Amino acid sequence: MPQHQTPHFQSILKRGLALTLCTLRVAALAAGAACEASSGAALTPVIELYTSEGCSSCPPADQWLSGLKGKPVVAQAFHVAYWDYIGWKDRFAQPVFSSRQKDLAVQNHLSGIYTPQLLRNGRDWHDYKQVTEPQLPARARITVQRVGDTDAFEARVEPMDSHAQWTAYWTVTEDAHSSRVKAGENAGEFLKHDFVVRQYTPVGPYQGAQSLQFYALAAQPEHTRRINLVVQDRQSNDPWQALSLSCL
Repeated sequence: MPQHQTPHFQSILKRGLALTLCTLRVAALAAGAACEASSGAALTPVIELYTSEGCSSCPPADQWLSGLKGKPVVAQAFHVAYWDYIGWKDRFAQPVFSSRQKDLAVQNHLSGIYTPQLLRNGRDWHDYKQVTEPQLPARARITVQRVGDTDAFEARVEPMDSHAQWTAYWTVTEDAHSSRVKAGENAGEFLKHDFVVRQYTPVGPYQGAQSLQFYALAAQPEHTRRINLVVQDRQSNDPWQALSLSCL
């Protein structure tokens, strides 16, 4: 390299170095935002849709749920298995999702279960337009981060009341799924799904601040994956806070 550089060359070199450092900072910030998240002061709404590819009334509700992308909610589509008997097996359904819906029906003092069913913060909900309304203050703080480049995740949960008892559950949801249905009530339909629950893992009970670990299903490039953690009261199951993290 020449020992002497013109002022013009030195200026170009400085601008190039500054641009490189700026690019690296932006990349670092983007990576951090993608793989770590913290909850806010207000309770994030927890939206659960109980649905099935075998139910003719469900596709409009599935489409509505897709419209929550980018909204400040934790959205989850639990596909139930009890419609499979009429000829079309929903590949996203799990018996544990049906059991969860039944347990929540008991909690809500309902006479039975149905699809599509919308629950907001664990309560049976019929006003699809008001799911993102202002919330009560959160009763816990949550931080979730991915461990390196793995499918392991760590969370820190700090209840506002250090003596309160709580439970939690993790879910993994995926977007951009589709099925061409060949039997049942939706025979001949091409269905699209977002926020599909692919993994559901309850944890607890706990008391006070705790650190949690979770191993998620591997991400698929064609399906946006979200890691969700919902912290709730041990007795009432009312959510204290919820957080969603998207990592490629």
